[in-house]
Amino acid sequence: MAKKSKVHKTNAMRIVEQKKLPYKQYEFPWSEEHLGTDSVSELLGVEEKRIFKTLVAVGNKTGPIVAVIPGNTELDLKKLAKVSGNKKVDMLHLRELEETTGYIRGGCSPIGMKKLFPTYIGLEAEQYPAIIVSAGQRGLQFELAPKDIAALTRAKIVDITL
Repeated sequence: MAKKSKVHKTNAMRIVEQKKLPYKQYEFPWSEEHLGTDSVSELLGVEEKRIFKTLVAVGNKTGPIVAVIPGNTELDLKKLAKVSGNKKVDMLHLRELEETTGYIRGGCSPIGMKKLFPTYIGLEAEQYPAIIVSAGQRGLQFELAPKDIAALTRAKIVDITL
């Protein structure tokens, strides 16, 4: 059964508003079975390639690393390792996500994590004036300019997808 999000200001939203950056908010009902970008794309009526997922990995030298990539692509761990200065990168275990970032699966925003981790946005983001990312809560997304996301997270826009 889909649950309607009870919207309150998330850390990500507060940060974006504090910087007075323009954004568009999307609210939608969610369920555990339908947290992927394909489901979100269908619910919002937006191409899946414009909805970017936030993934957290761990580098052998840097520790946690954030990757923001289009929902219709896969993260290339070798490319991420190279751009982040690591020899090896593995995905952060799901049970460590909330403790590390402050966010849960399906509601992990690149903006407003507990710490400012090295962040890399997929090169595909440059194709769009705005991309859609999690606003920090399940059932809540927002659309922002890639350059604004990069500025807020000190991200580099690089080739990190397969």
